[in-house]
Amino acid sequence: MASKAFFESFVELFSSLRCGRGNPHRGDRRQSKPPQAISHHRHAALSDLEYKTLVVDVEGALLRSSSTFPYFMLVALESGSLFRGLLLLLLHPLVHFLRREAALRVMVLLCFAGIRVAEFRAGRAVLPKHLLADVGKEAWEEVRRARRKVCVSAMPRAMVEPTAKEYLGAEVVVGRELRVFRGYYTGLMRAQADDHRSLDELLTGAGAGEELDEGNVVGFRSHNKSPPHRLFSYCKEILIVTEAEKKHWQALPREDYPKPLMFHDGRMAFQPTPLATLAMLLWLPFAILLSVFRTVVFVTLPAELSNLIGASSGMVTRVVKSPQESGVVKDDKAHGKLYVCNHRTLLDPCYISLLLNKMVVAASYSVSRVSEVISPIKTIKLTRDKERDREEMARLLRRGEDLVVCPEGTTCREPYMLRFSPLFVELAAEVFPVALTVRAGMFYGTTASGAKWLDSFYFLMNPRPEYSVEFLPKMPLSLADDDRCNVANRVQREIAAALGYQCTMLTRRDKYMLLAGNEGTVKASK
Repeated sequence: MASKAFFESFVELFSSLRCGRGNPHRGDRRQSKPPQAISHHRHAALSDLEYKTLVVDVEGALLRSSSTFPYFMLVALESGSLFRGLLLLLLHPLVHFLRREAALRVMVLLCFAGIRVAEFRAGRAVLPKHLLADVGKEAWEEVRRARRKVCVSAMPRAMVEPTAKEYLGAEVVVGRELRVFRGYYTGLMRAQADDHRSLDELLTGAGAGEELDEGNVVGFRSHNKSPPHRLFSYCKEILIVTEAEKKHWQALPREDYPKPLMFHDGRMAFQPTPLATLAMLLWLPFAILLSVFRTVVFVTLPAELSNLIGASSGMVTRVVKSPQESGVVKDDKAHGKLYVCNHRTLLDPCYISLLLNKMVVAASYSVSRVSEVISPIKTIKLTRDKERDREEMARLLRRGEDLVVCPEGTTCREPYMLRFSPLFVELAAEVFPVALTVRAGMFYGTTASGAKWLDSFYFLMNPRPEYSVEFLPKMPLSLADDDRCNVANRVQREIAAALGYQCTMLTRRDKYMLLAGNEGTVKASK
């Protein structure tokens, strides 16, 4: 049976390659005449969507760009390898001139062949950030009004479904189904004609508790995508958008997202269009050398000299409020100071040490052996045994060591702050909050499921990595009239207010369960 499926799929692939040329982003040359009962509208909103079921074409009518190349490139790079991404880029000129169906099959084959199904997390952890960033504000104003949403995509369902259901509120997502052999994607797709389910059957299978009123089904699709998906034959009214109109669409603001996007993974901090991907690949050899150079400078040279050389290599450090402006006094040898900051990257304590112009100790739950060896400051590993960790940190403070802790326990890329662990509240009578922001234009310096020992190297590979640091006035930690959780929450709110971030009650475990499917434990032996 498996051999037969392979044979049939390869026949479909190569037969589609022989059928002529066409722009994959403009659709097939074949035209299909819609049923006479369908009413088409341009430049006008659909009426009474609050009571209707909307069938929406994701690439054609919801996203500002109809090109699917960036999303396949993300799958190639994040779930595959750099070699897959390079091969996809090299074949892009060829793919661009194939028929839409043939181009899609080639990209799916390059990106998915050999990927283990159980380990494919790009659809849930990587793509939502990039898909939501490409949603048109004008399109979402129409789509959000619909009572029920059915999303239709030419991309594999595994790529689109998590975003459409989790963040856009779709009840059903219809995409291409991928063939699987012994737990691995073959890189081949099932034919669209194999799915004969009606719209009512799809909604019923999704757990919809009401029957479909076929008189209240409307569509939202692109004018250039022809022939339309078979589900649009159920629509009595269709709003059509043209590519010319989409050029004027604005990006959907973050505050207008249907559901806040708090966590995402992957190394790519940009939308990998063909030109942007080419620029990244050309920059990569220099980036690796530059990252190593910057690391050596920070590890071996004094703070004043390393800061100067780092700035000359493109690193940007913005001091919103210096330690002196925040009332950080000279050293008190009797007791060390406790600095509490939000967590952006592994380099947070290093930047605090740099601006304090003195060595500090960083407390971390999980740091790789490589990161520990190359760290310019001392680090201690916390064991998750509260009593042992509390005693170890208290001992350092009693010795006069300044300690930096990140109570979130993990990094967060978006403007949100995770719940603060209250352990630090019992260590000192006062803390010095520090607010940090990071900008990385090409690579993220954090990961939930990748090689964590490369985190700092990836951050330093950016052409202009930027850190903004603000030392806030010290805060007393009095437990006389309050419990330690409320005190920790007050410190969290103080840092969040300085940054304009939103406080949450989410934890490290929540992040890792979503992005990596585990509770955030990593091997520290690397």
